[in-house]
Amino acid sequence: MPFFDAIRLALTTIRTQKLKSAFTLLGVCIGVMFLISVVSIVEGMGRYMEDDLVGKLIGVNTFELRNRPNINIGDVDQATWDEYRKRPRLEITDVEPVTSALPADTKWYFISDGQVYVSSSSSGKPRRVQVSAVDGAYFDMKKLGVSSGRVLSEQELARGEKAVVLGADAAKRLFPSLDPIDREIKIGGVPFRVVGIAETQGQIFGMSMDNFLVTSWRSPARRFLNSRPNIVDAVAIQSPSDPAMKETMETVRAVMRAQRHLRPNQKDNFALQTADSALEFWNKIKGYLVMAGIALPAIGLVVGAIVIMNIMLVAVAERTREIGIRKALGAKRRDILLQFLIEASTLGTVGSAIGVGLGIGLAKFISLVSPLPASVAPWSIVAGVALGAGVGIISGVYPASRASRLDPIAALRQE
Repeated sequence: MPFFDAIRLALTTIRTQKLKSAFTLLGVCIGVMFLISVVSIVEGMGRYMEDDLVGKLIGVNTFELRNRPNINIGDVDQATWDEYRKRPRLEITDVEPVTSALPADTKWYFISDGQVYVSSSSSGKPRRVQVSAVDGAYFDMKKLGVSSGRVLSEQELARGEKAVVLGADAAKRLFPSLDPIDREIKIGGVPFRVVGIAETQGQIFGMSMDNFLVTSWRSPARRFLNSRPNIVDAVAIQSPSDPAMKETMETVRAVMRAQRHLRPNQKDNFALQTADSALEFWNKIKGYLVMAGIALPAIGLVVGAIVIMNIMLVAVAERTREIGIRKALGAKRRDILLQFLIEASTLGTVGSAIGVGLGIGLAKFISLVSPLPASVAPWSIVAGVALGAGVGIISGVYPASRASRLDPIAALRQE
């Protein structure tokens, strides 16, 4: 039987025996659907992490000096946590030696931040807001623009003036239906003037990135962020290139070790954290997601393979006389084998094509009703269809082999 005739026969079988075909295709369809949806969500989260989240958290060619990493990869044992707790906090006295050793084309800022209750005359009750007390090139490195008003000037940051830039959500919560510019808020009872509203930053996994305010580190706000006012939570440093960043990291490491009088055999009691740390953290999670995501498609595909094989065995039994006639007319064993393999692979391919469509729809639906981003990878569509065809071929080998070995005389006697 010609190749396209075998495909046409398989499609005719699907069309004329809809209920049986639906059960035949169900397993492959479900398996490929879960494969496409899981891969789409993992792919979408990966792009989000690499293109958006990491840039917002740390930035390109940027690293942070902290007393301990705030992004930890995998399980951290108790001994490591105990060592973290014993580390001295960064203080303002650490900042000057570090920043003075940096190359001239390097940008930096330092920050203390935390959740603090903030009130206004319009908010009714204090609102919990992420407060960042900063100094240096914070607005430049974060690329934080404003939708109205202005950012804090270098003079306001240096003088510690009581002025703030509000995030979009914080502005709405503190000043519902009012323009916040030049109005007053209170942090711990201390009045601050609003000079700007930041451009919308969006959400991370459903959490708002706009419920914040930024003020000068030298303002009274830092007293409400840490038990000791001279504490600095992080120093962010940005180099013009990746090689320059690695050299700068070694410079900062040397300065900090000298600052803390560490001997050559002693470990660093501070952390230098890059975007690679966040990506490595994500890749670890991604590995677990992919392993978990393989289980559901695998179950569906195994079930689909068993169902296709049984259906093909039934088809061989029903068409035994047809096989006998074909052999009597000169069809060779390989012709019969090829015919049933093509029919089985067609069933698998049709099931996988439907599964691809449902998987894309499921991924889009999940991204609409949840904070999980989804991005359909073209390679996953090709892989899904190829997997379905492969399952069909594998499950069709035994029935096709059985059909090809039929004796033509015995087959012709079959009623």
